[in-house]
Amino acid sequence: MSAPLHIEHLSIAFGGLQVLQDLSFSVPAGQATALIGPNGAGKTTVFNVVSGVYRPDAGRIRLGDRDITALPSRQRIRHGIARSFQNVRLMDHLSVVENLLVGQHATTRGLRDLLVPFRLVPNHRWRREAREALAEAGLGAYAEAAVGALPYGIRKRVDLVRATLAGASLLMLDEPAAGLNPAETNALRDHLGLLRRRGITLLVVEHDMHFVGAVCERVVVLDFGQKLAEGTLAEVQRDERVRAAYLGQAA
Repeated sequence: MSAPLHIEHLSIAFGGLQVLQDLSFSVPAGQATALIGPNGAGKTTVFNVVSGVYRPDAGRIRLGDRDITALPSRQRIRHGIARSFQNVRLMDHLSVVENLLVGQHATTRGLRDLLVPFRLVPNHRWRREAREALAEAGLGAYAEAAVGALPYGIRKRVDLVRATLAGASLLMLDEPAAGLNPAETNALRDHLGLLRRRGITLLVVEHDMHFVGAVCERVVVLDFGQKLAEGTLAEVQRDERVRAAYLGQAA
């Protein structure tokens, strides 16, 4: 069951550079929220703080009623937080199913699970779940294909399946549509719709406003590490501060 994400008065600096400053916003459970802004606005830093890569200088992060600010990054997946990267991080020499099996290690609860030789068991539970998830996403035909031989758009979608199989209820996507052609973008949008229908909450960093409008109900705009605006895409597009900082003024 997904829970809302609350970012409260978050600040972080690297040396003399203030990257986030008193940032607060919420991501409603079961919805898709876009995080947009010019390069250097602090979007990826938000992802790194929420996923536990960085520890904030001030503020806190709550997932539902649980304060996860001090929780180690390796433990956050067990509370339902997962992320994808702009550059897909799959193992090219393994098959699609094998990549998913490796991702499922995040769900282990003890040494016994880790010692199961799942690659040698033809009908292991993890293998069945991986194949079922691929079929549900329309990727069943690629189950035994080597990841390195697949088109970029397919690899991005395999990365999404891997994150959800690791138990993600909050999935953070860093520029998921970057580098995709129109057909691949449409397939990705449909895939995200499938995840939404399963109750997964999405936080998306994306520059393609058509994609944002098709996928996300709400938009948070950052500029110089501060929240500039928040609302629907139509609302933030009408905000003169947003137009000046990011979207551009009308000719």
